Amino acid sequence: MTPSELTTRVTLDTCAAVGALAALGWWLAGAPSGLGVLAGGALAVVNFRWLVARAAIATATGSGSAAAWVLGAGLRFTACAAACGILLAYGWAHPLALVAGFTVLPCDVIARGLESARRER
Repeated sequence: MTPSELTTRVTLDTCAAVGALAALGWWLAGAPSGLGVLAGGALAVVNFRWLVARAAIATATGSGSAAAWVLGAGLRFTACAAACGILLAYGWAHPLALVAGFTVLPCDVIARGLESARRER
């Protein structure tokens, strides 16, 4: 599986799983839960895609300076923390639902990695 295929597959899988979990959360616990899962999943996907894009640029240009990576990570973290802070401060998202939305993407990346390793054996 190529990196672009992995990125596309993880994005699609995560969006589908987050959509299903958000609908379930909305139905069981109300709007803040559904919106929390959606927001967490969306922030995770945006963060993941941003990281993949930066890695592709660094690989293509051959510039992998530590300062650029630290700055990029700091910007991603700041943007994500600001978005989470706004969502939580206004009560638009439930904290546990937000964490649940964030958790979907790493689980999918691990599942895809295990599947790829199994196929190569």
